[in-house]
Amino acid sequence: MLGTTVCLAIVISLIIGFSQMFFRKKWDPRSQHCYVTGGSSGTGLALAILLTKKGADVSIVARNEERLQKALAELEKVRQTPNQILKAYSFSVDTESGATAALDAACEAHGGQSPDATFLCAGKSTPGYFVEQDEASLRQGMDETYWAQAFSALAAAKHMVRQRSKGKIVFVSSVLGYMSIIGYSPYSPGKFAIRGLAETLQSEMMLYGIDVHICFPCTIFTPSYVEENRIKPKVTLKIEETDSGDTPETVAAGILRGVQKGRFHITYNFLGDVFRASTCGSSPRNSYFIDLVYGLIGYIALPIWRLTVDSTVRSFRQEHQEHLAGTGFLDPAAAKK
Repeated sequence: MLGTTVCLAIVISLIIGFSQMFFRKKWDPRSQHCYVTGGSSGTGLALAILLTKKGADVSIVARNEERLQKALAELEKVRQTPNQILKAYSFSVDTESGATAALDAACEAHGGQSPDATFLCAGKSTPGYFVEQDEASLRQGMDETYWAQAFSALAAAKHMVRQRSKGKIVFVSSVLGYMSIIGYSPYSPGKFAIRGLAETLQSEMMLYGIDVHICFPCTIFTPSYVEENRIKPKVTLKIEETDSGDTPETVAAGILRGVQKGRFHITYNFLGDVFRASTCGSSPRNSYFIDLVYGLIGYIALPIWRLTVDSTVRSFRQEHQEHLAGTGFLDPAAAKK
């Protein structure tokens, strides 16, 4: 009976997979208004350039005006038609008022119409040990990760629903939204929260015909990643020393490919696929059969990988104690007990 059920599940998954492959209409960004937060650098800029090359109208949003103008010049270099609308807007999007103002400004150039696709790439990582954080730094971490995307998603959803427009909301989390390790206490909670929001909206936005996607990139080699590594705990750097990483262009291509295929959870490499298949719960699967294989690999390999991570952490205990003593964090009286 169990064998029959498994075979039936495999047959159904293959039928679904082939039907999606041959009958799903591939989303085309050409002539679509694509709104990209965090669009002045890194993955956001790479995605904006890719969308421009595909013939989309692109609006990029970021805080730094100088970087925005340089980014806009990059978009102009790959303009496909004279009619493409390419704009840059300087706003902070980690508040509802800022995110709403940014979206309204971008919509003005399109007659007030909602964007066809909202790509939420804004975010920043400021790693460190949890015991060295305070209220301000933990709140800042949520501002830089969760709120920087949540408020833009809220503004976009309200805009589309009021206008009865269909469109796409695309979040960018991280593989650290599937799991986490030492050093990422200010960062990972926000990435997990983004996943929680995306899971909720993937269900709720069905009421309005709005598609929701979320990407889980691994290490991305950007200037901000270089800055991040300067303050990252040594033990975290040790754990990550074998990471291959990806360029922003690779990540951008993976995001667009996943959106075009209609995938909810978007991963674009082997490691991401293993974590996705191992932790996606009841989320829509990319492929029932292939995800079963990735899930089996994860069931075997991930606990082994975690053991090596835990071993590395334990090996840094003495060095970490010396670090805390050097910063004056430890109670000197406690050493005498």
